Amino acid sequence: MTCFPLLFSKSSSSARHDPEIDEGIHNVKLYSYKQLRNATEKFSPANKIGEGGFGSVYKGRLKDGKVAAIKVLSAESRQGVKEFLTEINVISEIEHENLVKLYGCCVEKNNRILVYNYLENNSLSQTLLGGGHNSLYFDWGTRCKICIGVARGLAYLHEEVRPHIVHRDIKASNILLDKDLTPKISDFGLAKLIPANMTHVSTRVAGTLGYLAPEYAIGGKLTRKADIYSFGVLLAEIISGRCNINSRLPIEEQFLLERTWDLYERKELVELVDISLNGEFDAEQACKFLKISLLCTQESPKLRPSMSSVVKMLTGKMDVNDSKITKPALISDFMDLKVRRNEESSIDMKNSSMYTTSSSDNHDSTMSFATTTTFAAIYDESM
Repeated sequence: MTCFPLLFSKSSSSARHDPEIDEGIHNVKLYSYKQLRNATEKFSPANKIGEGGFGSVYKGRLKDGKVAAIKVLSAESRQGVKEFLTEINVISEIEHENLVKLYGCCVEKNNRILVYNYLENNSLSQTLLGGGHNSLYFDWGTRCKICIGVARGLAYLHEEVRPHIVHRDIKASNILLDKDLTPKISDFGLAKLIPANMTHVSTRVAGTLGYLAPEYAIGGKLTRKADIYSFGVLLAEIISGRCNINSRLPIEEQFLLERTWDLYERKELVELVDISLNGEFDAEQACKFLKISLLCTQESPKLRPSMSSVVKMLTGKMDVNDSKITKPALISDFMDLKVRRNEESSIDMKNSSMYTTSSSDNHDSTMSFATTTTFAAIYDESM
């Protein structure tokens, strides 16, 4: 894989005073805390452009004039120096059109800061799904480009990077857009690596309400198929122009995935397409994309296609087999599960699990919780 020689170079900066950092860094540009503080005008709230489970993001201008997105990791996200640098070294070697680029990082005292390229059009959550608070218009061609681009970026992480990378938090707020509305997946730098053909059972679940695969949400079982489930939800969001959960809608329409399945059974999938397109879209292609969304969100992980297969289906190089579509894992099913489990167990949730919920944008919540916690319990706490 190709590195970025102009961006990732060993530096004589004051940040390089720690022998442990000197030993652990390879091909990554180091910034001092002072440099990044100056770039963001002392991390001014006026320069804050986002906040998520991993920390806050600021727009900053570096000393060379380059505009960057500067992510200050939260205390919960901080790792030891060696662990942090190991992950940074891995992602510094990853380059793909649909992944954000890492300029460098800061590892100074307790500070853990990542420096990325700045993307002019923010995220899908703040534009396409942001409730009309922007001037961008997403026509059908642009939506197709975004769907295919995200799929290609995720397929690259899943199947071409060695060892494979599971993102663990694919969602609209982690899909950033450049000046041409080309999608870039962010936050994969904090993803955990898994060996090829291995199943990893995580001790902590990182993910976002509405996007979590059932096997990951309930049991902490993390494979690439959990990302594919999240992508399926995102795909439906892009086509419909609405977020996956909207409590302002009638009860039967509040959960996007349930609505998609209902319309599929009635052979009326086209009704889900965003009305802001004013009918200017390819109906056959839209229904195909929504069927792919359902293939990705099937309850059994084994039934979900690989991301390379998803790319082929989205681009017309592989047919979508309707007979393989089964009912997706739905939020209402998890709510029923919670009721049954509460009847069977008298364990106090405060003693049996620990979890945190923090707002990451205007329509979802980012969570990290013990694997014994049920998705339904988290759902009730987050609404």
